[in-house]
Amino acid sequence: MQLKTKRRKQLVAVGIVAVIATVFFTWQNNSIVISDYSYKSELVSESLKGFKVLQVSDLHNKEFGQKQSHIIEKIRAISPDIIVVTGDVIDRRRYDLETAVDFASQAVQIAPVYYVSGNHEAWSGSYSQIKKALKEKGVVVLDNESAVYKKGEQELTIVGVMDPAFDMESYLEEANVKDMGSYLSETLEEEKLEILLSHRPELMEFYSEQGVDLVFSGHAHGGQIRLPLVGGLIAPNQGLFPEYDVGTYSEGGTTMVVSRGLGNSAFPLRIFNRPELVVLTLE
Repeated sequence: MQLKTKRRKQLVAVGIVAVIATVFFTWQNNSIVISDYSYKSELVSESLKGFKVLQVSDLHNKEFGQKQSHIIEKIRAISPDIIVVTGDVIDRRRYDLETAVDFASQAVQIAPVYYVSGNHEAWSGSYSQIKKALKEKGVVVLDNESAVYKKGEQELTIVGVMDPAFDMESYLEEANVKDMGSYLSETLEEEKLEILLSHRPELMEFYSEQGVDLVFSGHAHGGQIRLPLVGGLIAPNQGLFPEYDVGTYSEGGTTMVVSRGLGNSAFPLRIFNRPELVVLTLE
């Protein structure tokens, strides 16, 4: 009798732990955090003060509500001036373009959307299809190109670079930034605020050498698992305890904003690392 009672208590305890774990991981991987930052610079014109940039990164086919209703609701409430998407809207291991298109078709109704590729688009083998679908929905695709946002007196240049993975076969290869450097040296102008969209945060030193003002990046997934007082555990192309995993970083005259992203790839869970939308206000 005592054995049965003990066994029953053990099963109840296991059940309680299982329920708590399920609730925790569901919350950790589906409850979106909105992170607010500001960027102060003498390059910010009077007309651009208060200008809001919303960053979306590393969606990886993740769906937030039916046809992305939850994430769209949050973005609409923020009311950004522009939306920048810094790569990996799909996941190459389980290709699903429809989820990304559902997001894009609604996001463009809120604000102009500017997009650059990530390594998963590069390795998907379907980038031409992805690019075509996004453009058809009104997304501005910046493959080593720039675009100028204009509204009234507001004017802002957004520069985008293709992910170096188009010339790589795996994470083990070092990114070749020669073409990226040539493009940026020909494109960037001094004494004029320009925003760079680039998937890779580990290239911070390179961005600084190029004289970039403000960079939006992703790729690191916040370190996937975040440890209290330590930070992110591991990130692609940075390894253990990545230097650039989330938040803002400054080097020289360059500021970089790294989003911890929204979805997952090879490792299916986020731990102490909820999905994130980034909002940056120019001041």
